[in-house]
Amino acid sequence: MRLPSLRPVHVAEWRERRLKEVLPASVLRDMNLLQSVLKVCRKDWGWLDSSPMKDVDRPPNPPPRRRRISQDEIDRVTLALGYDGGAPETASERVALAFLLALETAMRTSEILGMVWADVGEKSVTLPRTKNGDVRRVPLSARAREILALMPRGGDTVFEVDPATKDVLWRRARDASQIQDLHFHDSRAEAIWRLSKKLDVMELARMIGHRDIRSLMFYYNADPDELADRL
Repeated sequence: MRLPSLRPVHVAEWRERRLKEVLPASVLRDMNLLQSVLKVCRKDWGWLDSSPMKDVDRPPNPPPRRRRISQDEIDRVTLALGYDGGAPETASERVALAFLLALETAMRTSEILGMVWADVGEKSVTLPRTKNGDVRRVPLSARAREILALMPRGGDTVFEVDPATKDVLWRRARDASQIQDLHFHDSRAEAIWRLSKKLDVMELARMIGHRDIRSLMFYYNADPDELADRL
């Protein structure tokens, strides 16, 4: 269909077809991409008078994933990756240390695997290319510094593992350890849970790169009994 013929009803029909194929979160990402494309067509190129997305409802945002990671699961999956301490010697062991670093820093997988030594400081890591386009400095806990100190220097990146290899090795170890419904990316949420006990919401937002602090309030929903103990 040519752009001048595209109407909101067509986008809505496409949305309904996609919802039968994928989860609402995927449809939301698709609609965000489509909206950006149509915006360029309208504003920059003058191919549209108005956006066909303007009056199209979006699927509701899915509830936040509440998957916590226990210490037992951390021990089992790192052991399945072949890591039992010391400097890593294999790609699997480097994946294990990348997972442990994620639990300390709440960094995204792409940020960890893309780290280069030039950006690693004594107490922080500078991320020049983040998801939202900002440069971000991530403070390193004592444990995070210990993990990085174990990594051999000299490679193109700190962990010397590409995303595809990480995915294969992670899934293999997770399945071997018989852990259900655990994704590598769950380490970010678990780290945010832990950091919310140490940092206030503004400090946490700066550390993990969230512009909207409302999205972090989920992690500050303390149990009433816990709040009572603080009073």
